[in-house]
Amino acid sequence: QVRLDESGGGSVQAGGSMRLSCVASPRTFSGFSVGWFRQTPGKEREFVAALKWNSGHTYYADSVKGRFTISKDTSQNTVSLQMSSLKSEDTAVYYCTASRQIIQSSLRNPDAYGYWGQGTQVTVSS
Repeated sequence: QVRLDESGGGSVQAGGSMRLSCVASPRTFSGFSVGWFRQTPGKEREFVAALKWNSGHTYYADSVKGRFTISKDTSQNTVSLQMSSLKSEDTAVYYCTASRQIIQSSLRNPDAYGYWGQGTQVTVSS
């Protein structure tokens, strides 16, 4: 069993930046694919970004490419999502998720992930 804890959400004005972090316990992210998804009321969970821990390969939704960066900190066993040039449409609850052995074509599918954090609210005001 893996527990994921997110931190770093809050409110920011459009154009601003925010950093979300996700830490796993009790085990490490080694061998896992780690993703960030977001969800707004009445909508399905939307892929934002993913990272394959061992290779370091990263993947992004077109809507955030060039503005968001997913990265890992091996010493802290943490995956972070640095969000810049935030827009009002980025407002959502952001979820960290992880699973082992996800093929690349499934990284954008929330059903491919087995572990989820509780979510953190990000509100961007215009």
